[in-house]
Amino acid sequence: MQNLKMFCICIHNELLSKVKKINYIPVGLGNNKFDPEWIKDNSKENIAEKNKFYGEYTFHYWFWKNEIKNISDNDWIGFCAYRRFWLNEKNNDNKNLEFKNRILHRVPKLWEDYQVILGDQIYVDDIKWTKIFKYGKISLIKNPGAILKKNRNIKFHFDMFHGNGVLDKAINVLNENDREDFRQFVNSNKSYNQGNMFICKSKQLIIKYYETIFNWLNECEKIFGFDLDGYGKIRIYGFLAERFLPFWFNKYSKCLEWPIVFNDLREENLN
Repeated sequence: MQNLKMFCICIHNELLSKVKKINYIPVGLGNNKFDPEWIKDNSKENIAEKNKFYGEYTFHYWFWKNEIKNISDNDWIGFCAYRRFWLNEKNNDNKNLEFKNRILHRVPKLWEDYQVILGDQIYVDDIKWTKIFKYGKISLIKNPGAILKKNRNIKFHFDMFHGNGVLDKAINVLNENDREDFRQFVNSNKSYNQGNMFICKSKQLIIKYYETIFNWLNECEKIFGFDLDGYGKIRIYGFLAERFLPFWFNKYSKCLEWPIVFNDLREENLN
């Protein structure tokens, strides 16, 4: 029987009892004080000092270096956040159920033929003109075809909100096996799987992903450093990873998309 181990990433200590009630594994991220029952990204071998820039990836690094060796080959390993959860049904027909009964607790039969579960896609082509005029003037000059919705892609959206040319510079230091494939991905797609979230049943696949992503982000640090201003720039490494994750897993594994619901655990009554 395959088990599901879901790590719930939080930044609020007061959510401990709620995470335990839904039978997820509590992960405390960042500099806040957490009770001993939390897994903390600043223990053992870690890069917690980069959390401001890496977001949830400081936990992924911790998981890679300290925990994945303890994971059974029969386990599905998943990650969610205190405001984003996987639903327990693909068709999302359970909207009338209580929150704790809507979210994922067991491995669905539909997953039998897949290695990786990715979140449903978000589209980045339907950008309001007010935002294009505010953030995307240079991006539009560099890519005038993007005046039409059909010509907007992941790269245009990334340039608008995270800096013109940033994504290209990052791709240039990606490993040779993935560099041009990923460049094509961001230039030809107008959507990607959301949330830096995945569920995987292959320990070796997760390890390979971590080796790839952290080697790449380390190279990116040499370009962008940490003297960064504004949310769109400060979290640049997390945003790069968010675009890379669906590309990489779709390239190297058989993936199934699954719905994610935005639901703040702080607002849920689980009594």
